[in-house]
Amino acid sequence: MVFILGMVLASGLVIASDAGPEEMVLKTAAAKKPANFPHKKHQEKIECADCHHGQTADGKQAPYAEGQAVPKCVSCHNKDMANPKLNSFKLAGHANCKECHKKKKAEGAPTKCGGCHPKKK
Repeated sequence: MVFILGMVLASGLVIASDAGPEEMVLKTAAAKKPANFPHKKHQEKIECADCHHGQTADGKQAPYAEGQAVPKCVSCHNKDMANPKLNSFKLAGHANCKECHKKKKAEGAPTKCGGCHPKKK
């Protein structure tokens, strides 16, 4: 009985800790270099809400709620978005990522293009 309870609890922990892939490649336009994104490393240092957010019915940004589904950024950040400073995946990513990396430069966050977009081999 204790063994079964232990297995149920352990499987719940695995499900609860499933917060996306450890590593991601954020694809860009064909001529540009993709960004290698160490998702797990970011999860260890910052909160999910530092990057992710939701959207209200009228299209405004809403705070991230723990466990909410996370759609691809481009599902909202695209040419149909009204804000020209955030109407592409690149602009939204750079607005969020670059600003955070500048703040965390002393902690080793990359601040040059090649830190996230390594040269193609």
